[in-house]
Amino acid sequence: MRVGGLFGPLAALLLCLAALPVWAQAGDDSRHAGYYYPPLSSTEAYTARGTVLPQATRETRLAFVTGLTQQQMTRPYPPNFAIFAKGEDAEKMIIVAMGDQGFRGLFQGRALLAQLTAVARTSQLLRDFAVEDLFTFLDLIRLLGYSQLTISDGETFAHQIELK
Repeated sequence: MRVGGLFGPLAALLLCLAALPVWAQAGDDSRHAGYYYPPLSSTEAYTARGTVLPQATRETRLAFVTGLTQQQMTRPYPPNFAIFAKGEDAEKMIIVAMGDQGFRGLFQGRALLAQLTAVARTSQLLRDFAVEDLFTFLDLIRLLGYSQLTISDGETFAHQIELK
């Protein structure tokens, strides 16, 4: 059966779009799914207790991730997760479990965020603002200008948190 008129080109376009990977159809926000982590299995929004610092820049966010990575690499054992920043302004943080010792599931991913909160509370930045007993890791990365965090076990789940 031949589809003619206006519907012919439209049908061809729809067929082409259906053949694209999911990230290409959904736009830039999800282009990392299928490459760094599986398709999103859940999302949430988090309203931070602070606002983005005026001095927070792409370079600040990249330096933060580089610092955390360097700390991991100095340990006598392999890192349990990889952490990196993506996006034009490095505004998207991604944390992916690595190896058998990484987190396996959303609840273990949340436990990692709780552990990172304990580390964040020792930071000079939170101590200078006298919020180390109130702010979480999510609050800290929002201060630095991150707008999104995705955590994944790298195999079965990916959870994305929009930071407001």
